[in-house]
Amino acid sequence: MNRPNSSHRVPRGSQRLDDEVEPDVTVLLASTTTGDEALERLHRRLETAAAREGLLDVAYTTVDTPVGSLLLAATDRGLVRVAYVTEDHDRILEGLADKISPRVLRAPRRLDVAAREIDEYFAGQRKHFDLPLDFSLSSGFRQVVQRHLSEIAYGHTESYKDVAAVVGNPKAVRAVGSACATNPLPVVVPCHRVVRTDGTLGGYVGGLTAKATLLNLESAA
Repeated sequence: MNRPNSSHRVPRGSQRLDDEVEPDVTVLLASTTTGDEALERLHRRLETAAAREGLLDVAYTTVDTPVGSLLLAATDRGLVRVAYVTEDHDRILEGLADKISPRVLRAPRRLDVAAREIDEYFAGQRKHFDLPLDFSLSSGFRQVVQRHLSEIAYGHTESYKDVAAVVGNPKAVRAVGSACATNPLPVVVPCHRVVRTDGTLGGYVGGLTAKATLLNLESAA
């Protein structure tokens, strides 16, 4: 898995991190390392200083997977967002700045465990994610449905109708579909395991090819 090289743009609202945390960069700039290495070291110092001063509310990184680059974002409570490229990572970061906090910073080390578990999942070595999750981007019935999704066993599926019945509202089939479509934590919270009653895939935030890839991965285990 490759890690990004700090090229991702941070939302405008989070730029004040650079103003509030001013690590001494003289030594870094005067070092004999290459420009990229110095910038990476500077970013690590900014990340550390922001966390130390309580100025980092949302950490994020991106990881490469068989279904494309995934954006991972976490708060102190846990993983709060997983997003496909098709969702537009810049737009997702701006949404996190608006909905959670403008103090957003690329901080890969904060997401090392999540990145490792996703690696293991795609390698067929993990069937369950052991990550703290932050469901603050969902509420009401949608959150009830999304919390149930992790109870669908690896390699198994449930229909939208099945899920509606399990969560206590058998008539809310469309609402279940909406909850799956707006799941802020795809892959980790497996909305891909929800299909139509006739067994066809139905919709998926990452696209049907990604949904088929995930289901095929699990069925082959």
